[in-house]
Amino acid sequence: MAGHSQFKNIMHRKGRQDAVRSKIFSKLGREITVAAKQGLPDPAMNPRLRLAIQNAKAQSMPKDNIERAIKKAAGGDAENYDEVRYEGYGPGGVAVIVEALTDNRNRTASNVRAAFTKAGGALGETGSVSFMFDRVGEIVYPASAGDADKLMEAAIEAGADDVQSDEGGHVIVCAFENIGEVSKALEALLGEAESIKTVWKPQTGAPVDEDKAQSVLKLIATLEDDDDVQNVYANFEVSDEVLAKLSAA
Repeated sequence: MAGHSQFKNIMHRKGRQDAVRSKIFSKLGREITVAAKQGLPDPAMNPRLRLAIQNAKAQSMPKDNIERAIKKAAGGDAENYDEVRYEGYGPGGVAVIVEALTDNRNRTASNVRAAFTKAGGALGETGSVSFMFDRVGEIVYPASAGDADKLMEAAIEAGADDVQSDEGGHVIVCAFENIGEVSKALEALLGEAESIKTVWKPQTGAPVDEDKAQSVLKLIATLEDDDDVQNVYANFEVSDEVLAKLSAA
């Protein structure tokens, strides 16, 4: 079991739902504003904005919030955010990539570095761990979209590279540069996706025991709690036995 997306539900279940939801909306709103500011405020003419809005809707973000985020960019009163990527090693030598949108690089770098240090890890230079990941498109559909065979057929027809299906849903992976056309083809076959985004997919996993997994999860939670941090990716891998213990803890 690689990466950390499987642990999202564990962390969110243990957190205060309202606080988690508010933070998610804040990050989605920032992405919408940046996308609208960098391109046209019309999602039909701005692929990045279209994806940002679609993901916001998948998280049940209110329409008013979405429109307010777009208007903020169109009005010219939005802060200037820089897209920054941080890379480093967490507990157990796990490789970690952090993506941020920030209006203060010094503040964000200081917070990210402190999180790594406190976890017993170390922040590295850009490129120090990203070579162990592939930049790919990830399209998620709920289990209700169909069985594994149906999703596999649709993914092949749409030009995707891989599909992973379980009781929680289906994750379709495609080349980074093909995410627009693949997601559009899938929508015609299966309907609207739950989420469409570009991610850093680990090439191989770094096995960790229960203690190290707990430490990595704590680091990820600390990073994701930072308002400037948009996404966190890690290449740790745990056994089914450890996963069961983490879920029950």
